[in-house]
Amino acid sequence: MHRLRAGGDHLIAVDYHAAVMSQGSRESESGDEWGRVDEDGNVFVRTADGERSVGQYPAGTPAEALAFFKERFEALSFEVELLQQRIRSGVMSPEEALESVKTVSAQVAEANAVGDLASLAARLEELRPLIEAQREARRAERVQKTAEAKEAKEKLVAEAEKIAEGSDWRAGANRLRTLLDEWKALPRIDRASDDALWKRFSGARTSYTRRRKAHFAEQNEKRDTARTVKERLVTEAESLADSTEWGPTAGRYRELMRQWKAAGPAPKEVDDELWRRFRAAQDTFFGARDATNAALDAEYAANAEAKEKILVEAEALLPVTDLDAAKKAFRDIADRWDAAGKVPRDRMKALEGRIRAVEQAIRGLEDEQWRKSDPEKSARADDMVTKLEAAIAQVEADLAKARESGNEKQVKELEENLASRQSFLDMARRVSADYS
Repeated sequence: MHRLRAGGDHLIAVDYHAAVMSQGSRESESGDEWGRVDEDGNVFVRTADGERSVGQYPAGTPAEALAFFKERFEALSFEVELLQQRIRSGVMSPEEALESVKTVSAQVAEANAVGDLASLAARLEELRPLIEAQREARRAERVQKTAEAKEAKEKLVAEAEKIAEGSDWRAGANRLRTLLDEWKALPRIDRASDDALWKRFSGARTSYTRRRKAHFAEQNEKRDTARTVKERLVTEAESLADSTEWGPTAGRYRELMRQWKAAGPAPKEVDDELWRRFRAAQDTFFGARDATNAALDAEYAANAEAKEKILVEAEALLPVTDLDAAKKAFRDIADRWDAAGKVPRDRMKALEGRIRAVEQAIRGLEDEQWRKSDPEKSARADDMVTKLEAAIAQVEADLAKARESGNEKQVKELEENLASRQSFLDMARRVSADYS
């Protein structure tokens, strides 16, 4: 019976004598190229500096003892191979790799194992130049990444400063937030450069934010002012909604609309409601005016039909064969024409053109006869021109007053009167010119 106790990596025999007796007789010593076992079970490894004891293995034969310590060597060799693979793959940092090489080298140097420990040590030493090359590569990579990061940050700063000088308050704010996220994603560069660039970047953001806040504060103040103005305009617009003074009130609504546009936007929560009230007041007034005009148009349509019938009589006078009879008949026609009243605007030009054509034909014949008559009639022609001009001046004055007061009915009547008198004046001037 025997027991083994570990002392470090050495196996120390307990009750060695009993173990030897139980094994029976054996060779006094056994060994190979890398190690040997003496007769007492001590195991030695051979190195370039000589041999050294790596432990005891009294529990078995010398071959089993060597096999045991060779297995240790194989385990250590596997560890070296694994370390080589990890370092060559680049998964370890140079610092971590170098520290691991030092640790395993120390393990190899003191290993309680039997095998070519020198080759393991050499394999580990061969890793040092590789590690140094990796260190240089990583250093160069860091330099490149630092340069790239610095260039990227300089671009971010330049763009931020450009945004800070602009006034795109919506897109600019969104873009600055994106630039900040991009800045955070970039690695730090040397402290002095990083701090200087950050100071510029942060300063641009602060400047932009300050100007943006000032802008919106000013806009809010303008909106509050616009709200006050628009509330006043709405109040006046609603007070005019039931007015029947069509001309003046329509003109006032146009002025209120001009002021509304000039006021600018009010706060969003009230602007739509104010506009709804303003537009409703306008719709009420103009709806009533349009209804009234529609009724007038219906009335004027009947007048137009009456004038159509009068035109049939007037145009029947042409061609003129009896001037006096034609003049007498046309005076009656002209009186009935005026008495027929106003016609819809869209028909006024055509109807007036036709009646003037008849009138001009009669006047033309009369002018021809005048030219053949006594020259003293020139004085009468001049007097006619003077009187017509005075009458027209008076009609124009009355028309201006009617327009100013907004009396649309009177305006239309005076416009028709003025057109008729102007036609006569044109004829009178031509007659007078013939006598000049």
